[in-house]
Amino acid sequence: MIRKDKSRVDLYGERFRARGHQLTPRLLLVASYINDNREAVMEQTAMEIAALLKTSDATVVRAIQALGFAGLRDLKQTLEHWLGPTLSSSEKITTTVKALTSDVNSSIDFVLEGHQHTCEVLSEPANRYALAQAVALLGEARQVAIFGIGASGILAEYTARLFSRIGLPATALNRTGINLAEQLIELQRGDVLVMMAQKSAHREGQTTLREARRLGIPTILLTNAVDSRFSKEASVVIHVPRGNEKGKIPLHGTVMLCLEMIVLSVASTAPQRTIKSMKRINEFHRGLKPGKKSA
Repeated sequence: MIRKDKSRVDLYGERFRARGHQLTPRLLLVASYINDNREAVMEQTAMEIAALLKTSDATVVRAIQALGFAGLRDLKQTLEHWLGPTLSSSEKITTTVKALTSDVNSSIDFVLEGHQHTCEVLSEPANRYALAQAVALLGEARQVAIFGIGASGILAEYTARLFSRIGLPATALNRTGINLAEQLIELQRGDVLVMMAQKSAHREGQTTLREARRLGIPTILLTNAVDSRFSKEASVVIHVPRGNEKGKIPLHGTVMLCLEMIVLSVASTAPQRTIKSMKRINEFHRGLKPGKKSA
């Protein structure tokens, strides 16, 4: 997890506050995005930022220069000084494999120890209480929406299927761009949002939270970044470590562990609905077997 060094001056923040009102609307859009998404910007190019904001890379560079930076590289050096060093996915996998020996037991222990640590954290009183709050919200839900992008998008799809199996309608919010917009349009009042997100306040997550807030939809956040911007807006925050990261690759299985806890808990609070749904699924399955004729 990235932690700000509070002994250092937030140079970007100071310049943004001092000069932001002097910028044109398009330059201010870029400057505001950088201010709100500093960690994401560390791994983005000017063209990627421009694509997200539907502007040009030249506009991105002009906005950065308007705040007194020579260019994107100079900006990133300033942000790194404020945030501390960040690691890319490739750097994390490199760090991980270098730390492991050629003995397969080293890799086994790395994964097992990461999950063991997560189990210990999830079993703490604060997390048990948060899980109970989450289950109470889901018990009253019209539908559950599960947000996750990247690798978490796969977990979102799987979890939506688990909820549907126990009789709770569910949908995955696991795309980007216009495809995510098409998923978000299905949200309604009475839904509950389960969100997987970490430190970076990416636009997909921010847009999803804004829509949830507009509709009065409570949000259950699963995260290892309990002090993130997303955490401040969530109704319930469940602390889910993804292994003892320390610059190494995160374990997504730990998040799945928490999701299965939630699904099973929801199922146990509404056993009749769960049993009825499973029986109906089995009836459909029998009718779909080869040789079966419809009535």
